[in-house]
Amino acid sequence: MAPATPQETGDGATANDVRDDTGAPLKSASTAHSTNAAAARLTIALVGNPNTGKSTLFSALCGTPARIGNYPGVTVEKKLGTYSDAHGSITVVDLPGTYSLAARTLDEKVSVDVLLDHQKQTSAIDVIVSIVDATNIERNLYLFSQLRDIGKPLVLVLNMWDRVEPQGMKIDAAGISERLGVPVVTCSASRRRGIPELKQAIRQAAMSAEQQTRAIFPTVLGEALDSEVRQLMQWTADASGTEVEPFVAQRLLMDVDGVLAKQLQLRPGMSGLGEQIAAARTRLEQAKLKVPTCETKLRYQWIRSQLSEFVSQSEGNRETWSDRIDHWLTHRVWGILAFAAIMFVVFQAITQGTAWAMDFITDSIQPWFAGWVEQVLPPGTLRSLVNDGIIAGVGSVIVFLPQILMLFFFIGLLEDCGYMARAAFVMDKSMTKLGLSGKSFLPLMSSFACAVPGIMATRVIESRRDRMVTILIAPLMSCSARLPVYVLLVTAFVPSIKYAGGWIGLQGIVLFAMHLVGAAVAIPVAWLLKKYFFPGATPPFVMELPSYKLPSPSVVLNRVWERGQAFLTRAGTLIFCSAIVVWAAGYFPGNHQPVNELTQRMEGIEASGGDPPAELQAERRKLSSQLIEQSYLGRAGKAIEPMVRPLGWDWRIGVGAIASFPAREVIIATLGTIYSLGGDVDEGDEGLLAAMKQSKWPDGRPVYNLAVALSIMVFFALCAQCAATLMVIKRETNSWRWPLFSFAYMTLLAYLGALLTYQVSIRLIS
Repeated sequence: MAPATPQETGDGATANDVRDDTGAPLKSASTAHSTNAAAARLTIALVGNPNTGKSTLFSALCGTPARIGNYPGVTVEKKLGTYSDAHGSITVVDLPGTYSLAARTLDEKVSVDVLLDHQKQTSAIDVIVSIVDATNIERNLYLFSQLRDIGKPLVLVLNMWDRVEPQGMKIDAAGISERLGVPVVTCSASRRRGIPELKQAIRQAAMSAEQQTRAIFPTVLGEALDSEVRQLMQWTADASGTEVEPFVAQRLLMDVDGVLAKQLQLRPGMSGLGEQIAAARTRLEQAKLKVPTCETKLRYQWIRSQLSEFVSQSEGNRETWSDRIDHWLTHRVWGILAFAAIMFVVFQAITQGTAWAMDFITDSIQPWFAGWVEQVLPPGTLRSLVNDGIIAGVGSVIVFLPQILMLFFFIGLLEDCGYMARAAFVMDKSMTKLGLSGKSFLPLMSSFACAVPGIMATRVIESRRDRMVTILIAPLMSCSARLPVYVLLVTAFVPSIKYAGGWIGLQGIVLFAMHLVGAAVAIPVAWLLKKYFFPGATPPFVMELPSYKLPSPSVVLNRVWERGQAFLTRAGTLIFCSAIVVWAAGYFPGNHQPVNELTQRMEGIEASGGDPPAELQAERRKLSSQLIEQSYLGRAGKAIEPMVRPLGWDWRIGVGAIASFPAREVIIATLGTIYSLGGDVDEGDEGLLAAMKQSKWPDGRPVYNLAVALSIMVFFALCAQCAATLMVIKRETNSWRWPLFSFAYMTLLAYLGALLTYQVSIRLIS
C-alpha cells in the first residue's frame, strides 16, 4: 500500500494577493505554504462525505480525544487533534462531513474558508486528505474532484478497503494514483490498517507540494467554464484591485444563492459582482451548460473517465448481508417497529439507567460536601455561598452528566454500526410534515428526558436550517424536570375522579396532557420558524446508507468523552454562574444574623446528641421565609405580581417561578421556604400540600384552585425555565442571540398559554 508518487497532470496557474472577509491580505491558496511544505510542523484537513469513516480515521490518526470548539459566528464545530511522525508534529483539522463544497450558508462556508486559509482560527492547511468509501468510489470522488481544484497537496484515502472484495469489486489503487496524479492509500480505519502508510503519504505530499500545486479546471469542467472563470477573476482584479482565487471564482459561478457571492459583494468596488455572475451564467447556458446542473454532469463524466480502467464490479448484483438486514430495518412497517423498539431501549437507558447516578449525585455527593462544609464553616454568608451557591451550582451541572454520557454512548453506537442513517430514513416521511428531516427525531425524543443532551444531539443534523429549528423547539418537549411540578399540583388540586370502571383517572389524564402540551405547540412553532426565521426550500433528504459494521469502541468512547468534556467546560461554567446569581438574589440584602444564631444553637444541640426543639425549628423556618420575602428575589416577585395576577398567581408563585430559572424543580424548595417549611421538602410533602391549600388572598379567597394549578402547569410546560438548556443553546449556536430568543418566545408563549388556561378554566369551574 505504498503511496504513489504525485505526477504533474494540469496546467500551472497562480493567483494574486487576496483578502479575507475583513479586508486583511492573505496569501494565495495555491502558494501560501508551498515554500515551507517540508517543515516539521504541518496542518492537514480531513474532508469526506458523511459515513465514509472520517471520524474513525481521525481517531486512528490522533489516538486521543480531540480539542473541540466552534468557529466564530457559526454553529460549525472545530475539531482538532495532533499526532507525530519522524519529522515532527501534525495538526489534524476534522472538517464537517459534506457531499459538496457548494457554500450556501455561513456554516457551509467554513470548510471552504479553512481549505483556502481564510479562517483565522485555524492554521493554513498544508495537505488535504480526501476520505472516500472505497465501495462507493464513483459517488465519493465528486467531492474529491472539487478538492483537487483548490490546488493544494492532496492525498486520496480509499477507506473501508476490507469491504471491496466481499462486494465483488476490484480496484487498482496504483493505477488510480497514476491517473489522478495524487497519492492513493488503501485503508481500513476501523481496523487500524493503512494508518502508517497514510502518515507517510501525508508527509511525502507536503514535501512534494510544488509538484502538486496547480489549477486543473480544463481537465475537469472544460474550456467554456474555464474561460468564464478567468474572465471573472480578471473582473474582480480590475474592480477591486484584488483577484480572487481560481477556486473561488469557480464557486461564484456554480453556487446558486451562495453565501460567498453575497459576502464578496460587500467589498469596495464589488457591487457589480452579481451582474457579472448572471452574465457569465447566461453565456454558459447559451453554450448548453446550465448552472448548476452542468457541474454535476461534467464532474461525473470526468470521474467515470478516470475510473473506467481501474474499477470493476463482478457481474450480477450480489446481495450483501447489509442488504438483507435492510429488508427488515427499512421496511415501512417492520422498520418503524424496529425503530420504536430501539428508541424504547435508548430512552429507558437514559431515564431509568441513569436515575441511580443522578440520585447518587443529588442524595449522596452533594449532601456529603454540604455536611463537610457545615462542620468547617460557621453559619453565615460564606457557608451559604459555598453550600447553596457553589455546591448547589456544581451539582446543577454534573447532575445532567449521566444522561448526556448515556445518550451519546447510544448515538455513538448507532452511528458507528450504520443504523443511525436507517433511523433517519425511516422517520423522514413523518418529520417532513413538520418541515424537518428524519435526523431531528432522535434529538426531539431525547429532549423528553432532558433538553440538554437533546440539543447537543442535534450535531447529527447536517442542514443548518433543520438543526437550528430543532434546537429552538427541543425545550418545548416536556422534560423530566417538569414532572415534580406536575405531580405536586395534580396531587393537590386535580380531583381524583375515575373513569372506565376505575381503570382511567382524571389525574393521570391531566398528567399525560401536560406532557403533550409542549409537543403540540412545537408543531406551529416549527412552521413559523421555518417560514420567517429560516426561510428557503427544504433541501432534499440525501443520506448515504453505509454497510453495517461492528462499532469501534475507541470511536464511541472518544465521542462520549468529547461530549461530556464539552458540556462541563463550556455549558457547565455558564450554568454554574447563573446558579450563583440566583443564590445571591435570594440571599441579599436581608439580615441573616438571627437565622445564623438559631442555626448555631440547633447544631450545638445536635452535636451533643440531642434533638433541637420543634419551636426552634419552626422559628428558623419562619425567619427564612421572611428573609426570602425581603430579598431581591422576593421583591422581584412582588414587583411582577400585577403581571401574574391575571394568571391567578400571587407574589409567592411569582417568586417560585423566578427562582426556578436555574432549574424548574427548584420551585418546590422555594415554595417550601416561602411557606416556612424549609427548603428540603419534595413534591409529595404533606405539609407543603396543606400550606398551599390554606394559602389565602387578603380578601380570604384561596390562592390555589384547579384553574390556578392548570395555569402554573401550562406555564412550566412552555417556559424556558432552565439555565442549563439556555446555556447549551448558546454553546451549540455559538451566539447569545438564540438563547435570548428562546427565552423570550417561550416566556411569551408560556404567559399567553397560562393566561388563556386560567381565564377559560375559572369560568368553566365557576
